[in-house]
Amino acid sequence: MTDVTDVTDVTEAPARDAARTTSQRREGGGSSAPAAFAVVGTGVLAAAVRAAVARTHRTVAATDPDCAGVVTADDGWTTSTAPEHPGTGWLPVRVELGQVVIGPYVAPGRTGCARCARTRRHRALGPDSPRAELLRRYGERLADRPAPLLSAWAAEAVGALVAGELAAPPESRRTTRGIVVLSLTTLAVDAHPFLPDPACPRCGGLPPDRPPVLMGVARPKLDRDTYRVRDLADGWPELVHAYVDGRTGVVRQLDVRPDYRYPMVSAPLHLPDGEQEAGFGRDLDYAGCERTALAEALERLGGARPGGRRTVVRAAHREVADGAVCPVDLGLYPPERYAQPGFPYPPFDPDLELNWVWGHSFGRGGPVLVPEDYAYYRTRRGNPDARPLAYEVSNGCALGGCLEEAALHGLVELAERDAFLLTWYARLPVPRVDLATVSDPRIALLTERIRQDSGHRVLAFATTPEYGIPTCWVMAVRPADGDPDEPDEPAAVCAAGAHFDPERALLNGLLELTANLGWNRDAYRAERDRIAAMVADPELVREMRDHALLHCHPAAFERFRFLLGDERGLPVDEAFARAGHRPRAADLREDLAEVVDRFTDRGLEVIVVDQTTDEHRAGGLACAKVIVPGLLPMTFGHRMRRTHGLPRLGTLPAELGYRARSLPPEEVNPHPHPFP
Repeated sequence: MTDVTDVTDVTEAPARDAARTTSQRREGGGSSAPAAFAVVGTGVLAAAVRAAVARTHRTVAATDPDCAGVVTADDGWTTSTAPEHPGTGWLPVRVELGQVVIGPYVAPGRTGCARCARTRRHRALGPDSPRAELLRRYGERLADRPAPLLSAWAAEAVGALVAGELAAPPESRRTTRGIVVLSLTTLAVDAHPFLPDPACPRCGGLPPDRPPVLMGVARPKLDRDTYRVRDLADGWPELVHAYVDGRTGVVRQLDVRPDYRYPMVSAPLHLPDGEQEAGFGRDLDYAGCERTALAEALERLGGARPGGRRTVVRAAHREVADGAVCPVDLGLYPPERYAQPGFPYPPFDPDLELNWVWGHSFGRGGPVLVPEDYAYYRTRRGNPDARPLAYEVSNGCALGGCLEEAALHGLVELAERDAFLLTWYARLPVPRVDLATVSDPRIALLTERIRQDSGHRVLAFATTPEYGIPTCWVMAVRPADGDPDEPDEPAAVCAAGAHFDPERALLNGLLELTANLGWNRDAYRAERDRIAAMVADPELVREMRDHALLHCHPAAFERFRFLLGDERGLPVDEAFARAGHRPRAADLREDLAEVVDRFTDRGLEVIVVDQTTDEHRAGGLACAKVIVPGLLPMTFGHRMRRTHGLPRLGTLPAELGYRARSLPPEEVNPHPHPFP
């Protein structure tokens, strides 16, 4: 396969610092004398570039000691190689697919090389893009053929662009961590910046894993009631410039989704393993949706697999037990599940070698090892050393302006999902919220909009468990005895929300509900027969969307009886009486510490894994995975549910006053959960 950036830079890391000084001297270093460059190549493009560069710079041979940089120019897709001298810069220029691609300028000692550009280009479009398919089929045949669209005018324009790049200071060049593309059909010019690839061996590679560092630096909040240290709206154009680009971006684009009835934006990206993920933004305006979508996409990037540090600990649990989490405490599977044909996970064996990553335990006051496959949810693909013991998702992953902020929001997400699953599996008759008592007018407006749009009635329930973070379950209901003239409407659609302000928790849940209701209505009408089969056979519930679709069917509505028994709702303050006080410190570290204490005081360990990569740091962001052994883990696919070996599921319903005795395993709700 050939590509404009399908090249290997042979610069060795030990020579980088010295090479940077040499390169700066050769390019002028403050002197008014023009730097000397070499132009290597034959053909129309090389001749035009050579002539243009000669008008503004001295041109020398690539082997000349004064050569500051080498420009390689090719009329076709022939792969060029970097200069051999470690102190020499390099600017590749070549023609491909009706366009000329200039750059990146590979400077000694500076990250963002041609290998990084190649990685970003492949990842932005994905392995299944038309461009990737064309390269697979015809790349070798076209590699040495001059481009038929390369005119003299286009070649001269490229020469002028190259000369301008070389004349500009390195920090001002568009080809410094970027490429410039000229269309051979329109002569339009576009610049596409990219971030260095953290895994690039030329640009440094990943450092070894180490325990996270938290709570050592002041983290002033935007205000006492805002749990952020920065607002993404400030500097938003710079964030978009850093991350969003259709050719080279971490995120390909921010897509406004007209197929949803409420504001929705998606942010698609391809992970290093080629799999496509996306962040989604749901808010009351599209600007807010864009920010949320980008943040969630960057969270996915951090949570999928180690991208900031290289895993270095591989051992059996028996060897590291004193300083490690026991996988059994994370919730595994009952013995009979492992005996099922095709079950993909092995039973836990203390002598089984696993990969481990470092986390920070607040309960232990220091580092702790966590199974890598629990801290990152996509390590299995292409990694023969990965030995996941259970199905894991992004539950507890979060992005923030610092690691403490990410940890706080990851902990709130864990609370939201744990409370929802606890309510479902233990069939808790949690209090219904009287939405007429809520003061936030947005809640009433969304509720009425849903009623007018689909005829569904919105119900809300306070699910706050023992640690006091306000959590809620919201649902749109239209039971089987509803309007017989509209049988294609879902019977029930659910969502959850969490926040330190109960009304904000309700609003968060409603924003999720509006999005869920939209796609569920369309999918339910299209997949009625498959959904009916899932109602009868829960083993057919195999992926995330199945959980929601199953409960659209009127035959499944009876499963919500434990929630719907009391038609009376409580005022919002009474419904959330179990919620703790709202943290309102000026420093976010104090809020995090206070919330962590709510868990540790009840015997629950809070662990933070730092998932931050250099890509996150480029935007001043941090990414974390929060783990609380003993909480109910979110899973999708009924066979993957993890309720075994979690004592809290049995004891907490009685402690909260919902049962007179503990919940025995045989009374755990046997049906697939309805999240999201």
